[in-house]
Amino acid sequence: MESQILSSVEDGIRAIGALRDPKGISFILKAADLIAECFEKKGKLLIAGNGGSLCDAMHFAEELTGVFRQKRRALPAIALSCPGHLTCTANDLGFEDVFARGVEAYGQPGDIFVALTTSGNSQNLIEAVNMAREKGLKVISFLGKTGGKLKGMSDLELCIEGFSFSDRIQEAHMAAIHIIIEIVEKKLFS
Repeated sequence: MESQILSSVEDGIRAIGALRDPKGISFILKAADLIAECFEKKGKLLIAGNGGSLCDAMHFAEELTGVFRQKRRALPAIALSCPGHLTCTANDLGFEDVFARGVEAYGQPGDIFVALTTSGNSQNLIEAVNMAREKGLKVISFLGKTGGKLKGMSDLELCIEGFSFSDRIQEAHMAAIHIIIEIVEKKLFS
C-alpha cells in the first residue's frame, strides 16, 4: 500500500509539474492577462465542465466571486451548474446543449467561456465553445489526454498529457486555476 501511495503522489507531482513547462507557464500568463483584461472591461467568465470538472468550474467561480487570498471586490464568474437549467435543457433539447444554452443566455462579447474537460471530447462543451465563438466570447480550455476534439478550438488551451485517468489531470487543472487567480488578483488589486 505504501508503494501505491508513493506512486500516486509521484503521478500528482508529474501532472502538476507540467505547469512548469514553458507551454504551461505561457498558458498561465496569457490566461491571467486575458481574464484580468476581461474584468477590467466589465466582462465576466462563464465556466463549464462535466462531473468532477463541473465541481472544478464551481470552485473556479467561487474563488472569483468570493475571497481567494485577499479581501477585494467580487469578480463576475458564473459556473453553468444550475440543476434546473441542466435538467430542463437535457430533457427538452438533449444533454449536448446544456452548456451552449447557458452561453447563449448569459454570454456577451468581451466575456470569456472556460471549458474544463479531461478528454476534450464532451459534445456539450464542444457545442458551448461553438456558441461562445458565435456570440463573440473568448475561449479558454483546460484539456487532458490528447486534447480530443476540442484541441485547437480555443483562444488558449492547456493540455495535461500522459495520464489515462481524470484525477491527475483535474489536479493539474486546479493548480493552474489557483495560480491564474493569484496572478489576476495581483494585476487588478496590487
